[in-house]
Amino acid sequence: MRKSDHNYTLAKVQRKTPSLPEGLLWRELRAKAGGMKFRRQHPVGRFVLDFYCAAAKCGFEVDGIAHDMGDRAERDAARDEFIARQGIRVVRIPASEVLADPIGIAEAMVRMCRGIVAGQV
Repeated sequence: MRKSDHNYTLAKVQRKTPSLPEGLLWRELRAKAGGMKFRRQHPVGRFVLDFYCAAAKCGFEVDGIAHDMGDRAERDAARDEFIARQGIRVVRIPASEVLADPIGIAEAMVRMCRGIVAGQV
């Protein structure tokens, strides 16, 4: 995929206006990533991942309640399929879980990425 195929404008806007769960999670990931580097609002084609670990080729999406409504499930599945074709694993995390335990979610993300890099996941 060419660099010009990515939605950098949307990613930049979303970085400036994170949701509460994304902001809490980013604060924890920046402080406690344990050697794993995460990017926030990382563009992949016309889509933007909430968080991305390049070393593990793993993206994380924080899903609010809107993802349970209407045709969002089908749209999310098509989006995940496109991203998977780019060689990126997508993990969806309910926003309610991030709000309940941002530290634990950040630690789980780091553990998962370490496991992928080590070939254990």
